[in-house]
Parts: sequence; structure tokens; C-alpha cells
Amino acid sequence: MQDTVTTLRPGPAASAAPFVKPAVTLKEHVIEIVSDSGEGAQRCGQSFGSIAARMGNGIWTVEIIPAEIQPPARSIAGASGNRVRVGSQEVKNGGDEADLVVAFNEQVLLGRLRAGELKPGCIILLESMWRSHSDPKIVASYVETHDKLVADGYRVYEVPFERECRALINDPRRGKNMFVLGLLCNVYSLDLRLAREQVRLTFRKKADSVVRSNVALLEAGAAWAEANLDFKYRIPAVKTDKPQIVVNGNTALALGVLASGMEICAMYPITPATSASHYLSEVFERVGGIVHQAEDEIAACAFAIGASYAGKCAVTITSGPGYSLKQEAIGLAVMCEIPLVIVNVQRGGPSTGQPTKAEQGDLFAAMFGSHGDAPKIVMAASTIEDCFYSIITARKIAETFNMVVVILSDSNLATSQQPFLRPTFTETWLAPPIDQSPVPDGARPYDWDPVTGIASRFVPGQPNGMHTLTGLAHDRMSRVAYDPQINEEGLRHRSLKLAAFQKTLKPPTVFGGDQGDLLVVGWGSTRGAIEEAVEQLRGEGQSVSAMHLRFLQPMPAGIKDIMQRFRKVMTIESNWSDRPEDQVIDETNRRYSALAMLLRARYLVDVDCWSEVRGQPIKPSTIYRVIKERLAAAR
Repeated sequence: MQDTVTTLRPGPAASAAPFVKPAVTLKEHVIEIVSDSGEGAQRCGQSFGSIAARMGNGIWTVEIIPAEIQPPARSIAGASGNRVRVGSQEVKNGGDEADLVVAFNEQVLLGRLRAGELKPGCIILLESMWRSHSDPKIVASYVETHDKLVADGYRVYEVPFERECRALINDPRRGKNMFVLGLLCNVYSLDLRLAREQVRLTFRKKADSVVRSNVALLEAGAAWAEANLDFKYRIPAVKTDKPQIVVNGNTALALGVLASGMEICAMYPITPATSASHYLSEVFERVGGIVHQAEDEIAACAFAIGASYAGKCAVTITSGPGYSLKQEAIGLAVMCEIPLVIVNVQRGGPSTGQPTKAEQGDLFAAMFGSHGDAPKIVMAASTIEDCFYSIITARKIAETFNMVVVILSDSNLATSQQPFLRPTFTETWLAPPIDQSPVPDGARPYDWDPVTGIASRFVPGQPNGMHTLTGLAHDRMSRVAYDPQINEEGLRHRSLKLAAFQKTLKPPTVFGGDQGDLLVVGWGSTRGAIEEAVEQLRGEGQSVSAMHLRFLQPMPAGIKDIMQRFRKVMTIESNWSDRPEDQVIDETNRRYSALAMLLRARYLVDVDCWSEVRGQPIKPSTIYRVIKERLAAAR
């Protein structure tokens, strides 16, 4: 996981690498580095992405994470590593199949091949040590895989990573990744000076001898590639004149917590949300914040509610199973009208599901997952940068309306890196000081406004503000009440807050034309892939546009008007929808994907859907194919 923030500052063009082999110019490439767990392929990919970003390239990295924490070595299901998409311009998603793969053994390579992640004929740089292994079964497996890949048209290069690293260090397993980093820097014409700086940043907490050995491995990898590989590429970079940072989504969330002025984060470790707390644990105390690791998810939510009740809004960060455990406490925050920010970094489900895989299956849980009517504001981050700003926005909303605000992220955003403009802090991000002035005579703790449903917030310690806080139905004085009229009054005013907030939202923007044959609607991390596919189709003359929703509850005004300007509307999501081609499925029993169901119910528009739940980000080429098929069918 990303545990540092790389800052990209503008400056003179990077100096050329000290190599002269000519390079083929490319617009973009997708590179994967895969190994057994613990061999450093993830760190190699993150570093490679950061170096490319510092050169001025657009990048998007995607962590390749096995289902098990420590799977058996040399297992097909145990591939661990990183995918890096490098482009000459801004990159908004992880792209399609890989153009080049570095594999530390043939078994993890087979895992990626069987998952459909290798482009036909792609370049494979394969660790050659297994050809001469002492175990004849391993040798046979390696030779069989190698020969099959060559026969299938892949460009396989056997690389002696182990042998070359052993000339510099005793344990190549703990340095092979830096050799590969140098090799890739040479292959893609990245500046070795920046690469050395990145290695020093990566190992800044280690002894000088460790830094020196890793720099030596980096340089050895670059020299080996220059001398032995018959290909080299250059992806032109466009440098920005403004500072940027390169972080993953979880780090962006953590930075957003810092920037928002929230001082309490209460959470229980859960994949894939945990790294947000890891980063906060390192830096939060420096600005007066506290990370509270509770004994379980329920306690974490209750702690955050208690902290918010004391005067300032708090945040709790979790994933799907943890969000389920928080439900009763979330209902308490709604009933007591205590501001609270909840981040749900979604993963595959139900139950334990796929802890390390991407999915968008928690939308209904976030909106409706409670006993009784518990209105909450639900928003979804769609980019790494959006992860940062969504936290700031959510804190403001929560404290303005005294409500629970849920931010939906997912493991695709959580572990992916992307550069974006370094935020410039402004005091408007922060909450105003806690109001400790005396409560006016006659004011009541829940003196709901008849139009907005909002009541002034009483903070413990305010003179004249003492009252009993209760999770039971209560009147305006916060007295337990069983009267039917009083119960409905509370429900009405808590609901009015959603309507009042909806009035503040602007209509969503349309990517592409304002009218046409097809509108594709999405939410969350699918944005980059959807817009890339739509842009390609529009370039071919297709009348297709896209609309991405940031607020799911309430939805902004204007959505129905936008949808009615298109002949067909469909959603693309990473949650389940029934396949119309299944024999048992027809229009009377088909389950639609989550957003499609919401749009159909709210706006009475015939919204179709397509979804994919494979535990990995949906590829732009897949969306391109699906949209093209729908356009053809509509004609």
C-alpha cells in the first residue's frame, strides 16, 4: 500500500538517461510487474509510476493483490504486484490488457494470463532461474509454460534477475524489484536521476548502506536492459507548470481528513480501508488529531458519534462488512441528529466476499441499510482527487444539516495512484469554532425549521443547553415521546433535511453532447473507463454521451430532463444485474443493477443496465464493446 506522498514540482526538463539506444515513441503503454507476495513487485510498480509522473506522464496504477495474505509461493492464484498505465496525457483508469509484463516466476504469470490481463503478442520479461532449478518438476513447469507462450505468439524474453542481483546482494528476493525498476526505467526512457531520488525516498528510513545497495541494483537493471534488450520506448510527457502529488485513494482520503479540520478518526482495521488509518496514524498527531483503533466496528462508530456529540464532526472509515456492523449506531446518529462522516471503501460481497477485489455492491446498504426511516446523504468519489475533496465536502454537509454523510469509495480507488494538482489549503475547508455562547431562553434542542427540518445544534457545555439525549422517539425538548403525532413530526423533519439539501445541488454535467442516441450513466470509480469509451465512440461518429453522479441520495435536480433528451439510457456499474440471455430471466423477474433500479423508480424512465462483477476494474475496451452492441441493437 502507498504510505508516502510524492510531490511533483515543476522545473526544467529532466536530463536524458546516459544511454543511446534509439527508442520507439508510443502514446501509452500498460505495464504489469507480478511476483509472489513479499518480493516487492507492488513497491516496484508504485515507484515506477511515481517516476513516470515526475517526468510529466499521466499515470494510473492498480495493485494486483492475492486473495490470501500470504499465498503459497509459485501459485497461480498468488500473483502480487502492480499494473501501471503510462500515457503522454492524463490517464483516468487502469486501461486494457497489458502491453508488457515482468514476471518473477511462470506461475504468477499464468494467473494473469488466465485472468485475461495480457494483450495478445505482448512482451513478457520472465525470470530465467527456474530453467535450471534443482527440482525437475519446477523445471518442467517452467519450460512447458515458456514454450507454450512462445507458440501462442507472445514475445518472451528470459531475464536472469536472480543471477544479476546476486552479484550485488546476498538475498536477491529483497532487491530484485529495484533491479526491475531500473530495467523498466531504461525500457521506457525514464530519467535515472529521478529514479535514484525515488529510491532514496522509498528507503529514507533505512540505513545508508541499504539505500546505496538499492541504487546500485537500480543502475544495474538499467545497464542490463540497455545491453541486452532489443527494444526501447519513449512516451512523451507534457510537464505541468503547477505542483502535483501522487497518492492512492486511501491516502487521498486521509489527507482529506487532515484538510477538513476533523480531529477524530475512529476505525477498526478492514481490507481495503486499513491503509487510510495507517497513513493517519503516522501524521495525524502532528496536527492535533487522534486515530482511535476500536475493539470492533460497532465501537468505532459509537466512538465517532460520541466525539461528534461533544462538538466537532468525526469520521469512521470501513468497508462493506464493517458498514453492516455499524448500522444500529448509524441509526442512533440519525435519530439524535449528530453529524457524522462515514467512508465505505467497498469490496466484493456478500459476507466476507472478496476482501481485496473491487465492487460497487454497497449502494443500497448505504442508502437504506437501517431499521426504520434513517435518511442519510450518500455521495460517491469517482477519482483519486475526488477522494480528497469529498471528505472536506462531507464534513461541511454533516455539520450544516446535522446529518450522517456516507462517502462510497472502493478498492479500485483505494489502491490506485494518480497525479493531481497539489491542493492549496484554505480556511474555508475548516469548521467554524464551536459555539459556546448561551442558548437563548426558550430555545429547544430539536426546534425543527418547518421548511428545512434543520434544528440548531446544542453542544455539551453551552449554558442553558442541558437536555437528555435519547435514541428513542422524542419531541422538540428531546423528551421520550410515544404520541403518534410527535413521532411523525420527527420523521418528517429528518426527511425534510434531504429535500433542503437537494435544493443546493447543481444538475450533473453531461460528457459529450446534450442529446443523442444513448446516455450512459455511472457512479464511483467507473468514471474514467466510461468516459474513455464514450470519447472513442464519439470520435467514430457515434451519438453517445455519459453522465456521472456524485450524489446518489438525494439526487440533484435535472436528471430526468437530461435523460429524456436521449433515445436510450443505460447504466454501467460494478454490481450485479441479471443477464437477459439467461433462460429463466424475463422482464417480470429481471434484477437491474443498483443505479438503474433507482433511476427507473424515481424518474419512471426506461433505464437499461449492464454490469460486470469480476472483482477487477471494468476495462474501457469492454465498455466500448458493450455500448457499441447496444447502439447497434437500438437501430
